[in-house]
Amino acid sequence: MDIQLKRVYESPEASDGYRILTDRLWPRGISREKAALDLWAKDMAPSSEL
Repeated sequence: MDIQLKRVYESPEASDGYRILTDRLWPRGISREKAALDLWAKDMAPSSEL
Protein backbone atom coordinates (compact mmCIF):
# COMPACT_ATOMS: atom_id res chain seq x y z
CA MET A 1 0.00 0.00 0.00
CA ASP A 2 1.33 3.43 -0.98
CA ILE A 3 0.67 6.53 1.10
CA GLN A 4 0.71 9.90 -0.60
CA LEU A 5 0.68 13.33 1.01
CA LYS A 6 -1.31 16.12 -0.53
CA ARG A 7 -2.43 19.54 0.66
CA VAL A 8 -6.17 19.96 1.11
CA TYR A 9 -5.98 23.11 -1.03
CA GLU A 10 -4.92 21.04 -4.08
CA SER A 11 -7.72 19.79 -6.31
CA PRO A 12 -8.79 16.18 -5.73
CA GLU A 13 -8.01 13.70 -8.50
CA ALA A 14 -9.46 10.31 -9.35
CA SER A 15 -6.08 8.69 -8.59
CA ASP A 16 -6.04 10.01 -5.00
CA GLY A 17 -7.81 7.01 -3.52
CA TYR A 18 -9.08 7.23 0.08
CA ARG A 19 -8.61 10.82 1.31
CA ILE A 20 -8.05 11.56 5.03
CA LEU A 21 -7.59 15.00 6.60
CA THR A 22 -5.39 14.83 9.72
CA ASP A 23 -5.71 18.30 11.17
CA ARG A 24 -7.52 19.55 14.27
CA LEU A 25 -8.97 22.62 12.53
CA TRP A 26 -10.95 22.69 9.31
CA PRO A 27 -8.99 24.55 6.58
CA ARG A 28 -10.19 28.07 5.80
CA GLY A 29 -12.06 28.69 2.60
CA ILE A 30 -12.57 25.00 1.77
CA SER A 31 -16.07 23.51 1.74
CA ARG A 32 -16.60 19.87 2.61
CA GLU A 33 -17.72 19.18 -0.97
CA LYS A 34 -14.63 20.84 -2.48
CA ALA A 35 -12.30 18.96 -0.13
CA ALA A 36 -13.80 15.62 -1.24
CA LEU A 37 -12.57 13.85 1.89
CA ASP A 38 -13.49 10.36 3.02
CA LEU A 39 -12.51 10.93 6.65
CA TRP A 40 -11.56 13.81 8.95
CA ALA A 41 -9.28 12.30 11.60
CA LYS A 42 -8.97 15.17 14.09
CA ASP A 43 -7.60 12.91 16.81
CA MET A 44 -4.58 11.89 14.70
CA ALA A 45 -3.26 15.47 14.51
CA PRO A 46 -0.65 16.71 17.00
CA SER A 47 -2.13 18.13 20.17
CA SER A 48 -1.58 21.69 21.35
CA GLU A 49 0.45 20.30 24.28
CA LEU A 50 3.19 19.28 21.84
